[in-house]
Amino acid sequence: MRIIYTIFNILRFNRQNWKAVALCIIAATVFWVFNALNKTYTTNISFPLTFDYDNENFIPVGSLPQSVRLNVTGNGWELFKRSTGVKPDPLEIPLERPGEVKKIVGSGLKFSFSNQLAGLEINHVLSDTIYLDLEPRIGRWIQVDVDSLQYNMKRNYGLTSEVVIKPDSIYVEGPKRIVERIRQPFKLALPHRNIDDDYREEISVELPHRDVLKIDPAVVAVEFDVDEMIIVRDSVRLKIVNIPPTVSDVSTTKVPVVISVPEQFREAMKTDSLRAEVDLRNFRRGTRKVLPTIKGLPPYSIVVKVDSVIVSL
Repeated sequence: MRIIYTIFNILRFNRQNWKAVALCIIAATVFWVFNALNKTYTTNISFPLTFDYDNENFIPVGSLPQSVRLNVTGNGWELFKRSTGVKPDPLEIPLERPGEVKKIVGSGLKFSFSNQLAGLEINHVLSDTIYLDLEPRIGRWIQVDVDSLQYNMKRNYGLTSEVVIKPDSIYVEGPKRIVERIRQPFKLALPHRNIDDDYREEISVELPHRDVLKIDPAVVAVEFDVDEMIIVRDSVRLKIVNIPPTVSDVSTTKVPVVISVPEQFREAMKTDSLRAEVDLRNFRRGTRKVLPTIKGLPPYSIVVKVDSVIVSL
């Protein structure tokens, strides 16, 4: 009991006693840490990775590997610095022919890394294979255009002007195989729907693999005019051109049509100025149905429906 009382008496709340105890604990901890870090250990560590290649003429497709994992042996201090990032100098892999190297076997990197890790011995490379994808860097001009607008327009609305894109071409730079796959004109998809008024917007050029491409400019201006479309149903006179002497019969002299006309041109449109034209040049012998071409339409009008005619040779 006397021993227990003595221990309790030492540990009882006394500021001077606790200061001494704390200092002893800190000193013992520091001594233990320093002693432990002076020993040799074997462990696994991830090291940052970089590649030395001609980055002016070559560009990676996607991200290059960022780290490599090694099993190393070394002094505790050195391992502590490496594992905590105090000394984060990356390991470097030189690429003399970057376009040809698609993968590097991890075991082949041991000798290359040994000269870069002073104070550590590499036992083996844990990362099995490092995959690379670098392509020659090229650039080309790509013409841009607007994709079909029929799904962007409000019902019964349509174009009443040409679509203007400023600028109408962009310069694209990036990996060769990606840049060469871009078809031109590249079709811009408008992000807007139910358009029922004149359109003036800036549109981002959303190319595939945009993260590895440099696009200049990356935004273009798109402009066009819009008007409500009026449906007109009527019959128009039929005109046959390039009639061969063997033609014996044409089924009708008038053709029913359905035309969608911009409202601004509706009053000026006269159905007697329209005609359905059939061109018989290079027409083969026999009897067949022919779809006429409607001539004399107001600007930006659309033929919704037209009846075919029967021609016999």
